[in-house]
Amino acid sequence: MRTPKWSVIICSINAAKFAQVTQCYERLLAGRSHEIIGIHDAASLCEGYNRGIAQAQGEVLVFSHDDIIILDAPLGTRFADKVEQRLDNHALLGFAGTTEVRDAHWWAAGPKSQRGAIAHAAPDARMLSLFVYGVGASAVDRVQAIDGLCMIAHRRAVDAVTFDAMHFDGFHLYDMDFSYRVHLAGLGVAVMSDVPIIHMSSGGFDTVWQHYRERFLHKHAVSLGLDPDVPIPALQPLNARVADFQSPAELLAAWQPGLLRRATIALLKSTSSFPEAT
Repeated sequence: MRTPKWSVIICSINAAKFAQVTQCYERLLAGRSHEIIGIHDAASLCEGYNRGIAQAQGEVLVFSHDDIIILDAPLGTRFADKVEQRLDNHALLGFAGTTEVRDAHWWAAGPKSQRGAIAHAAPDARMLSLFVYGVGASAVDRVQAIDGLCMIAHRRAVDAVTFDAMHFDGFHLYDMDFSYRVHLAGLGVAVMSDVPIIHMSSGGFDTVWQHYRERFLHKHAVSLGLDPDVPIPALQPLNARVADFQSPAELLAAWQPGLLRRATIALLKSTSSFPEAT
């Protein structure tokens, strides 16, 4: 049976991080035809990813941060098989996102609309913190937008929607804009909750991010139903259920559908809401 070629596009200015994430993808894609495309001088993530798309020969395109580690799930199908199967029905896959875009931050609609799970590890910490944002009955939930730590697209998505390097000429909100426009194009965006992923950093929401937030809201005001005369609301807190682990092995042992689902129920009980099926 024929399997598609993969193109992994990584914008990175750190040689050590690039080498580590490249090793991760080489392991995950062993036996698959693939290429690793490094962009080491990107003017912005949109510009860098568009340049990578122009070079890419694959049918499956991965847009990846350089500070992540993806682990094969302890049980079930391998990473590459899962992704290829799911790209039949969804043009874009991620690891965290929302079923309802209301703002430039994907969790703005609250825990009821959040989907996904990501482990975070601070560079100077010895703990892995598993953030469960929301996991339903299915391992794959259809969403409207995803976080950009790792986005996996079928070629049909990037043929229809490119990264907007004019509006997002920095390193913020390229992901919300791209994934939301894939959704608006009717191509299908989804979050996978059964593929363990570790992110070695967390996002920042400084004045630069706020600048791009204003650009996002202005660009998508019509589809979001926003009134331009109404002031931009304050940034809402991100809600998640968190558990700490001392090793990747402990993390993998806990990354089970039933446990993630129970963590989601606990999160939603604490916020007096419950997820709707998607």
